[in-house]
Amino acid sequence: SISPFSATSRLTVAKYGLSVLGPFAKVILAVYLGCILHAVIVYSGLIMVVVKKSPLWYFSGVRESTLTAFVTRSSSATLPVTMRVAQENLGVSEGISSFVLPLGATINMDGTALYQGVCALFIAQAYGLPLSMGAQAGIILTATLASIGTAGVPGAGLIMLTLVLTAVGLPIEGVALVAGIDAVLDMARTAINVTGDSCVAAVIAKTEGELREVDRPA
Repeated sequence: SISPFSATSRLTVAKYGLSVLGPFAKVILAVYLGCILHAVIVYSGLIMVVVKKSPLWYFSGVRESTLTAFVTRSSSATLPVTMRVAQENLGVSEGISSFVLPLGATINMDGTALYQGVCALFIAQAYGLPLSMGAQAGIILTATLASIGTAGVPGAGLIMLTLVLTAVGLPIEGVALVAGIDAVLDMARTAINVTGDSCVAAVIAKTEGELREVDRPA
């Protein structure tokens, strides 16, 4: 993967000053804030409404898999940890976790879809290209579909971003604008992907009566 602190980045900052990093800081903030809000609103809501548990109970239970995903940037590499955590900390049965979690690591990419949408908007603004409501809806649809086909390996989301840009008529060269910070963004989107996998596994286990009580703080 491309390091966000590459030699080119350091030379650019040295030549133009820290102000050149301002727009990139906004992109990073937007992606991280979006991921946090998605977890707090969507995942917490599902856990409270369906699983009948506290969000703190859930997030403390999946902390290990979320941190592993954040560091490795790979939902596939994190899968063994995710399965163990779901079974031991959440009480998800082995049958549910062994089916839902591998499937989720392949097609459930909430964070990737969010990342692609934010980056597409950033690239459009960087090139001064206005986006109609139809184009924005196209970004949402294409980013969602592209995220389903994204591999669970580091940097795959950046490659699929080209599909989103092409679908809405944005310059594919814009990918180069976010390539330097992709590793930082990849950490957040992978962490939210894995967190979502565990949430869905807990929801399915609850609805199927295969969620057992575990001795953990509520």
